[in-house]
Amino acid sequence: MEKVVIKKMETDTEIREKAYVHWKSWQEAYSGIVEKKYLDEHTLEQCEEMALHSLDKTIIAKKDGHVVGFATYGENHDGDLPNTGEIVALYVLADHYGCGIGKQLLQETLILLKDYPHIAIWVLKENERAIAFYKRYGFQFDGHQGMTQIGATAVRMRLER
Repeated sequence: MEKVVIKKMETDTEIREKAYVHWKSWQEAYSGIVEKKYLDEHTLEQCEEMALHSLDKTIIAKKDGHVVGFATYGENHDGDLPNTGEIVALYVLADHYGCGIGKQLLQETLILLKDYPHIAIWVLKENERAIAFYKRYGFQFDGHQGMTQIGATAVRMRLER
């Protein structure tokens, strides 16, 4: 078995595989949290379009030559958090949960955001697995919640480190 490689997303194959991971991980992570109709409308093509627009701010995790996870990052644009980086997305295929891939992606993303004194991430309030993951690495709920439309209205929480 090949070790996990964390790297910038570069090739057409990596873009397509990252898009698949985005699409598939939403089906896996949000089943029972987000309306099925919304998940069904979240297409692979939409994920490919998103991948093309985030080339310079996306890292991928490759295992056995295939993308199995990714993280997208950048500057936080919440008005109350100046000079803060943001983890925009971090997903790993369910078959690879518990293998340390999420941790490796998070660690590399934190290095890439090292110039920011604070890092934030928004997480769906019902996504207990993700909240527990981020808390293990020093993120805490900062008291800010918001609403997001993902089929139905859902509550999201901001975690900060």
